[in-house]
Amino acid sequence: MSNNKRQKFKLDGWINLNKPKGIGSTPALGAVKRALNPMKAGHGGTLDPLASGVLPIALGEATKTVAYAMDADKAYEFEITWGENRDTQDAEGKVTGTSDARPTKEQIIAALPALIGRIDQIPPKYSAIKVDGERAYDLARAGEDVELKSRPVTIHDLVLLDQTRDSARFSVHCGKGTYIRSIARDLAQALGTAGFVSELIRTRVGPFTLESAISLDLF
Repeated sequence: MSNNKRQKFKLDGWINLNKPKGIGSTPALGAVKRALNPMKAGHGGTLDPLASGVLPIALGEATKTVAYAMDADKAYEFEITWGENRDTQDAEGKVTGTSDARPTKEQIIAALPALIGRIDQIPPKYSAIKVDGERAYDLARAGEDVELKSRPVTIHDLVLLDQTRDSARFSVHCGKGTYIRSIARDLAQALGTAGFVSELIRTRVGPFTLESAISLDLF
């Protein structure tokens, strides 16, 4: 009986992958594994399917250092669309509230300092945080009322990049455990309106930058 198992290769190191929108981190890792067939592989920080950008992939011995990537500072560019709250706090969710209020550029800039520094942040209920042994997003999808406690996070910088009447784009440099969807929620609330993350691009994870990331199409 023939052995149809593909030979696995001893590959050690990191791949700086530019994950496209529309695919989760695990399927992206799977595509790399199918192409290279390494003995061992893992990724250094989950990106939701609606997000794109830097997804570090560790191969072989590098998997022992994944924790360093998970703990590293990260940078993102993101867009908030004003006027609607969503249960997931991103474009995938159901509308839970609306507002006709639209913040001015001056109002946005004035509200940003309160979100910079060492702050307490409540994670989104649609997150991977465990509550009594269950993932918060599983409980939320099952219709349960999920209440998460605030956690200290560090936001080094938060800058307004561009603005239209109905949306605004930002860049953020933050520490581990920071949720961009929570930033959008808290900023919209501070501005007296509603808002959700309509685009999210991770531009850096530790030393891995978007400029040097390679396309998933190569695999």
